[in-house]
Amino acid sequence: MLRPQDIVVLLKLSLEKGRPTYLRLANELHLYPSEVYASIKRARISHLVQGAAHEERLNRTGLLEFLMHGIRYVFPAEKGSLTRGVPTGYAAFPLKKHIAPDGDPVPVWPYAEGAVRGYSFSPLHKNVPKAALEDARLYELLALVDAVRDGRARERELAGRELKLRLEESAHASSKS
Repeated sequence: MLRPQDIVVLLKLSLEKGRPTYLRLANELHLYPSEVYASIKRARISHLVQGAAHEERLNRTGLLEFLMHGIRYVFPAEKGSLTRGVPTGYAAFPLKKHIAPDGDPVPVWPYAEGAVRGYSFSPLHKNVPKAALEDARLYELLALVDAVRDGRARERELAGRELKLRLEESAHASSKS
């Protein structure tokens, strides 16, 4: 059974050339190495990671399919009150260049050091804001996933196209190394 942080680990793996160590992934995602190990183990059982132990490969097609058709039902977004945080979904790049703000509060991951006030939007893991602010490409993927988790039809469609593009680009970059 997948857990929300597994998606964070898989998205980070999608950006990597080669197979990083559990310790490096843990440090960059602000997780414990045992959490990363367990995430990859669950992903292997779910066929989102395939191959022998240290030659595992991310099943990008399966991940994209799950993100587009399953994540909003398995890990629905929980919205809360107004808070300070980090913009996500349509309020973050790359979707914010396509969707004009309507004046309503935007979705934010609650984070004391965040610069934007908006409505609380539950991240896939409590450490997502910190990890995202340290890795712009991961931030984009996480924000796109949030647009799929809770966006309107147009937002989900745009997010799906952007996710597919980014996963294909990172697959191409990984195959070159």
